[in-house]
Amino acid sequence: MGQISAVRATAAVAAALLVSGLACAQDIKVPQSLTMTAYDTGSSGFSMAVAIGKMMKDKHGTDLRVLPAGNDIARLAPLKAGRAQASAMGVGSYFAAEGVFEFGSKDWGPQPLRLMLASTSCNGLSLGVAKDAGVKEIKDLKGKRVGFVVGSPALNQNALAVLAYGGLTQADVKIVEFSSYGAMWKGIVNNEIDAAFASTISGQSREVDASPRGLIWPPAPAADKAAWARVQKVGPYFYPHMVSCGSGGLSKTNPVELPAYPYPIFMAYASQPADVVHAITKSMIVNYDAYKDGAPGADGLELKRQNLSWVLPYHEGAVKAIKEAGVWTAEAQAHNDMLVKRQNTLAAAWGEFMKSSPPEDKDAFYKAWMAKRKDAMVKAGMDPIFE
Repeated sequence: MGQISAVRATAAVAAALLVSGLACAQDIKVPQSLTMTAYDTGSSGFSMAVAIGKMMKDKHGTDLRVLPAGNDIARLAPLKAGRAQASAMGVGSYFAAEGVFEFGSKDWGPQPLRLMLASTSCNGLSLGVAKDAGVKEIKDLKGKRVGFVVGSPALNQNALAVLAYGGLTQADVKIVEFSSYGAMWKGIVNNEIDAAFASTISGQSREVDASPRGLIWPPAPAADKAAWARVQKVGPYFYPHMVSCGSGGLSKTNPVELPAYPYPIFMAYASQPADVVHAITKSMIVNYDAYKDGAPGADGLELKRQNLSWVLPYHEGAVKAIKEAGVWTAEAQAHNDMLVKRQNTLAAAWGEFMKSSPPEDKDAFYKAWMAKRKDAMVKAGMDPIFE
């Protein structure tokens, strides 16, 4: 009888925890309407945002509007203007926080961006190449046509980082510019370019894979340390990842080692109210099972897969939600504090720079800002990374 009582008691505790969890999910005060920006329709980031929107509608009655945007500037502008609360960004969020590339302009500068959750799944992020281009290794892209997107430093810098694996630079390929991510991938189908950067699970890459040109993902084995050193010099946020899902025949039985980083990166401005970010993040944590199969890569948002010491700090509202889930650590807090200090240092440097009557010419402005930025970072004992 003692054992039966113990089993009953255990079952009662489990039931209480289940009821408590359900009550917790119902108690999350998500705003009744939210707006989130994402990559173009058909991208994996857009699809994940839509899956999360369905979950929020089902669980909280929230209407989540997802705005597709063709480049990083267009994705962040609604957040900066207060018309959207969050974004499913790519690594452009890191460039914006650092105030580099297109964000080193008079209208932008370093942006105080904060993480909520990011996806790390079975996919990779690299250069997809048309099969008929005759490319087997990344170095074979020499002389080939590579797509860039105007106003999207993330996509363009990422393409250059992957090319660096093969010992190639921008000068070694033919750059063809497009107005958006979607237009760039149509460019492969239309034989305007041979390669473009994407997630292996994006709808656009699948479209190319199904086209007469076909698609491959040239490998980037981690064993080549020198090649990876070149990659990380251009894109310090990349890491080698065994990719087992996506277009171009990728599968568990046919994996390929490719570059990767978390994508999409669900983020918000530091100024976004902590209770709003807490509610969004907590809903994504608590209701994970309700959306993890809703879009390719959504399973990568699982809490245990979060990198708590990546290149962007977490929002205080997200930190609260992660703490409540029992995952936040003292090391994560120390890393977060360091990243916030880095952002504050950049913001102070930008403020001083803008008061110094910087050059009107765009290129001269950027050059002067990057010099000021480097000086401020070095004085603060921080790595400028971008020079």
